[in-house]
Formats: sequence, structure tokens, C-alpha cells
Amino acid sequence: MHSMTAFARCESNESWGSLVWELRSVNHRYLEPGLRLPDTFRFLEPALREQLRKQLTRGKVDCTLQFQPSVNLEELTIDAELAQRYVQAAETINGFLFEKTGSAPAPLSAADFLFRPGVLCESEADREIIASVALTLFADALKEMNIVREREGVALAVFMQERLQRMREQAAIVRAALPDILATQKQKLRDRLCELQGELNQDRIEQELVHLAQRCDVDEELDRLDTHISEVERILKSKGAVGRKLDFLMQELNREANTLSSKSISTTPTQAAVELKVLIEQVREQVQNIE
Repeated sequence: MHSMTAFARCESNESWGSLVWELRSVNHRYLEPGLRLPDTFRFLEPALREQLRKQLTRGKVDCTLQFQPSVNLEELTIDAELAQRYVQAAETINGFLFEKTGSAPAPLSAADFLFRPGVLCESEADREIIASVALTLFADALKEMNIVREREGVALAVFMQERLQRMREQAAIVRAALPDILATQKQKLRDRLCELQGELNQDRIEQELVHLAQRCDVDEELDRLDTHISEVERILKSKGAVGRKLDFLMQELNREANTLSSKSISTTPTQAAVELKVLIEQVREQVQNIE
């Protein structure tokens, strides 16, 4: 079981420069990748998305690649025409600023244009090498992120197991108290009916007792609670994407807690139903982070 919340960062330093991948993942109903790449690496996007689809099922995943090329003056190749267009555009903007403010803008320098997209040219061989390293580094970052997601998933499972155990305890309290509750309520009803004995016949008294027993019978709800809790515990130990299954079971647990509350005729079941709802909501909030 994996959480959908994680962060991973991987870096590679080579003779041609450095690459840094940062991956951030948060909960989402579906898999929603967001890729932020330098323009020269846009062609990698289909391969990156394929890697994400193979390893992840749900989550909003933001992937950012930072590339810092090293400058080797002996191998440096510049796209002069593109650089000239950048210079002309900058000079035009500086002219607008001078007209607007009346003060001369700061003088332009080579550093202002050197690392603009496309100004520094790289050979096709260098481009393929860098792309290969970027893909390998992305796989490493994705692996690291999955380790974090799994580790957090284990921690969430422990949290939920504790709440599930407390749910069982609340159900056991109601089950143990039920015979005494029914006996007390039946006696109260008998005493009340005895006061009205002249107005009610014996058949009516029996009908009222049967109706009370049916209205207060929560054995089925308690059995379903135990069944749902056992199923949640089983799913927590399984592998793969289980978030939607757990979300459905939280709805069913909440339904049984509501029914238990509506059938309550004493403080013990009412308090247990309230505590169950609190515990179910705590688990449900964590389920939203499960893949």
C-alpha cells in the first residue's frame, strides 16, 4: 500500500553540465502528471509520461528538470542569428524603458544572452547523451519517490489499524451491553403497560414487546461492522492501488454507525455510535492519501 504524498530529488554532475530532477506527489482522484522541462528536452515528455503510467496509478505528480550546462570555450558553438534577435529585442525594450522613465537602462552584457534557450548549440551526439542521462536520472528519482510513498503508506496503515481496533472495542461494548439494555427497556415497558392494563389486552402487550425487541436489535449492524473492519484490515495488508476500495468501505462503515445511532435507546449505544463516527472520519481522511 502506497501513500500519494512524497518528494524525491536526484542530481547528476557530468563534464557537460548538471541535471537535477525534483518530483512532488500529492493526492488526486486520478494520475495527473505535470512536467516542467527546458525547451531543449521537450522531446522527452512522451517517454517520461510512459514511465509514470507504468509505476503510478493515482496522484498529482509535478516533475521538474533543471539543466545547467558547463561552458567549455574550446567546444562552444553559438547560434549567432538567434543571439542577434535576442539582442535586438532587448534593445527595443530598453528604448521603451528610456522613453517611459527618462533614464538609461543598465548596459547589456553577453551573460544576459549566453544561456537563453537555443543560443548555445550542442551537437546531436551530446544531446543524445544528455537525454539518456536525464531519462536514467528520472527513473532513479521515480524509484526514490515510490520508496517514500511506500514508507508513508506503511505509517498510514499503522495509524488506521489502531483506529480499526478501537472501532472493534466500541462494537464489543455495545454487544456486551445489549442484553442488559433490552432487559431494562422491556421491564420499563411492562411497568408502563401494567399501568394501562385496563385499557390494553395481552395481545397488544406482546406486540409492543416484540416491536421494542425489533427496534432495538442491532446485531446485524454490529456483525456488518465487524465484517467491514476485517475487510479493511485485509486490504491494508494487500499490494497495489487500494484507495478507492478503502473509500467505499469507509462509506459502508459510516452507514452502519448511523443505523446504530438511530436504533439507540440508551446512552451506551449512542456514545459508541458517536465514537465510531469520529474514528471512521479519522480513517477516511487518511484514506484520501492512499493510492
